[in-house]
Amino acid sequence: MSRWRYPRIVAHRGGGSFAPENTLAALRFGAALGFKGVEFDVMLSGDGTPVLIHDETLERTTGVSGEVARTPYAELARLDAGAWLGERWRGERIPSFEQAARVCRELGLWANVEIKPAAGHERATGEAAARLAAELWRGAELPPLLSSFSREALDAARSAAPGLPRGCLVEDVPADWLARVREFDCVSLHCDHRSLTQPLARGIHAAGCAILCWTVNDPRVARELLSWGADCLVTDALDVITAAFV
Repeated sequence: MSRWRYPRIVAHRGGGSFAPENTLAALRFGAALGFKGVEFDVMLSGDGTPVLIHDETLERTTGVSGEVARTPYAELARLDAGAWLGERWRGERIPSFEQAARVCRELGLWANVEIKPAAGHERATGEAAARLAAELWRGAELPPLLSSFSREALDAARSAAPGLPRGCLVEDVPADWLARVREFDCVSLHCDHRSLTQPLARGIHAAGCAILCWTVNDPRVARELLSWGADCLVTDALDVITAAFV
């Protein structure tokens, strides 16, 4: 059986569907509901600053045209990343990874940091995110876990901060999942919950690997996954899959 040291229910992108994703307000919202763990995405701005954002483009969460990887952080920081979700959130900004890390440490939040590089920036993003994470969480009881779909980003993260735990992020669990996990010395396999089966869960645990499932919003499904031994569930449904769900 795998050993999972971290929270078992984690708020997706900070505040699930209830706060503007990947913002400081989302982190605070999740914490206010009692969540002890959050997941968020890190990408590089045009001047190489690690920032919290999911998409390579800005339109969906700011209403402004442009590419994250071509926009300096000073410009990103002026954009409104909250109004799209409602007037309550107007004026919320795209935070730097450093700002987010400081809020996490202040609030006692464990972080699953998804390294989400824009195309062509895989190694640079993995290295920058890992180096900064190692610095910002130095001495923390629970260090962040770095995960990514990108093999290049994971490899760069391992080289830059070998002491930080890593998670192998996939959609459907591939036939070569064990080779992928071992390739980057990952402690966990992170998968779309729809691709996990009970026999597969047993096999993953038998290999000494933990299982994180995303994005689980149905309480019935959540209970089934936990009964199979899923170690961690990432959810948008913070109202029904609560921090105390397990």
